Order: sequence, then structure tokens, then C-alpha cells
Amino acid sequence: MKSLAELAAIREKALKEISLRQSNDGYKIIVGMATCGIAAGARPVMNSFVEELKKRNLTNATVSMTGCVGVCRLEPMVEVIAPDGEKTTYVKMSPEMVEKIVVEHIVNGKPVKEYTIGNADN
Repeated sequence: MKSLAELAAIREKALKEISLRQSNDGYKIIVGMATCGIAAGARPVMNSFVEELKKRNLTNATVSMTGCVGVCRLEPMVEVIAPDGEKTTYVKMSPEMVEKIVVEHIVNGKPVKEYTIGNADN
């Protein structure tokens, strides 16, 4: 760092990244990050959500983490809570599934049924 302007630019960039995870408006994307979730691959899933929202410049959704969701065999699990409070639980998540959820659920408001806990394949 060589100047106050450079420090201010770093601060601004960090604040933008934090806002993706802490805003209270819009959709809430909650990733189960207990030991079982992390072992099953939850960290790359969470990172994919953050990157996908950032790539699409979406500010109507936040990404956060929680502890044990309680169904280890279905990890990684992600809960998406719509602005109206409706909750959709996605199971056996992978980073490759994230783009479809962001496009169909977050952008268009239509949950991706084949990835949900109620899917017969789970």
C-alpha cells in the first residue's frame, strides 16, 4: 500500500464483497457448514453462490452459513428463503448446481424442484 487512495479502494472492494453476505433484503441463501457439510463439499458450494451473485451483479440475495442442519446424508444442504419467507431446501449440492439455482430461483423466482429435499431421488 502506497497511499490513502489505495487503502480506500481496498476498503471499498471489501465492503462490496461483505454486502453480498450481510444485506437483510431479498433472498437469503444459507449454506450448512457444520463438519458434515464441510466434509461433503459445502465450502465450494458457498463460494460458488458468492461468485455467481457477484458475476451477475445481483444485490437482492445474501449468502450466509449455519451449523448443522440435521440430515448429514443429504449434505451439502442449502436453504433459500424468499423475501416472502417461503423456504426451499436444496440437498446434495455441488458447485455445478449453483448457477441453475441462481438463474431459476433467485432471478426468476422458481425453485429448482429436482434439487430439493422432496425429490424422490433423495
